[in-house]
Amino acid sequence: MRPAPPTTRQEATIDTLTLRTGFEIELLAPAGSDRQLLADALAARSGGQVHRSFHTDSEPSAVPGVGTFRHLSPAFDVVDGTGAPVARLVDDITIVSDLSGTTTRPGHHGWYRVLCDEPRLLRLIERRTDPDAALPDVLAPVAELFGTQVELRGGAARVNDATGATVAVAMPLPAGRERPCEVITPPVVRDHGRMLDALLTPARELGFTVPAEAAVHLHLDGAAFRRPATFANLVRLFGYWREPLWEALGTNPACRRLAPLPAELLRLAERPDQSWAGLSAAARTTGLTKYADVNLTQLVATSPVRDTVEVRILPGALQATDIVRRAALVERLLLRCLDGDPVPLPDGGAVHDPAGVLLDLATAGAGR
Repeated sequence: MRPAPPTTRQEATIDTLTLRTGFEIELLAPAGSDRQLLADALAARSGGQVHRSFHTDSEPSAVPGVGTFRHLSPAFDVVDGTGAPVARLVDDITIVSDLSGTTTRPGHHGWYRVLCDEPRLLRLIERRTDPDAALPDVLAPVAELFGTQVELRGGAARVNDATGATVAVAMPLPAGRERPCEVITPPVVRDHGRMLDALLTPARELGFTVPAEAAVHLHLDGAAFRRPATFANLVRLFGYWREPLWEALGTNPACRRLAPLPAELLRLAERPDQSWAGLSAAARTTGLTKYADVNLTQLVATSPVRDTVEVRILPGALQATDIVRRAALVERLLLRCLDGDPVPLPDGGAVHDPAGVLLDLATAGAGR
């Protein structure tokens, strides 16, 4: 029998972080407020400024024949007095439950989003448009590119090409979508808890809360995990230890865009004597997606956009200590994956004491 409950043991053993880590923390502004208010507060505290920008996301389309609409929505980049990044505040379209019954009108403070059904076009649109522009004017540079005019109709702006095919549409932001606030930090090298507290204390003071579908994501540098044995250990950890991890971390079951790793990837990880080039190429064919418990897509990508391992199963939180405590267990487990010894399969103890067994796993292995 263990001398103390797993949570007490865990808190006493691992409460700091050592790895370079970026955080994504999903919050919700109170009714009548918005994410820009938090951005302004963070800038004021750091003697810095807020710069408006666009955030790219995607959602299922209701238009027949169009599977996905990609869009740009209002984002706010906070920098301190030296120009160093403090945080980026964006929408998160998975946050929906707390917005039901909202009484605000679409287009809060003139906010809008730009929709397009082609990702390459949307990237071009983002480069050519001004996020500070008013809705009727924002697509004028796009119309100029295509040699057409912006059409204004029913509060929306549209640009078609010369054949009449729609290129992009700007529409008022749906009611309530100003309230979701994903706080994205730059990579943090030291004093993780102090940095998080500096972001979350103003959020609490402004009445921000943890939404129903909230999660916290961790981004850790991917280079060390781009080796066959290490990658296989990552797959084993998040593939075979899924239930103990959810239980120990308190993963939010209402969180959207989580999923187990593909079964084919688990089988692939057990094949011995693979080169990294062969393993990564094979992994790309298994149906691997970023919307899983752990996002491994950038590890196996030929040209990674963000060279990180993204762990997506921490629950939402408004206290830095809660985030650091859970992130510390994840960090120790990821360091265990760097060992040459294969991560074992969970045994019966993982059911009865998942946090304690995971902590034992984190401290076991080669060289420990």
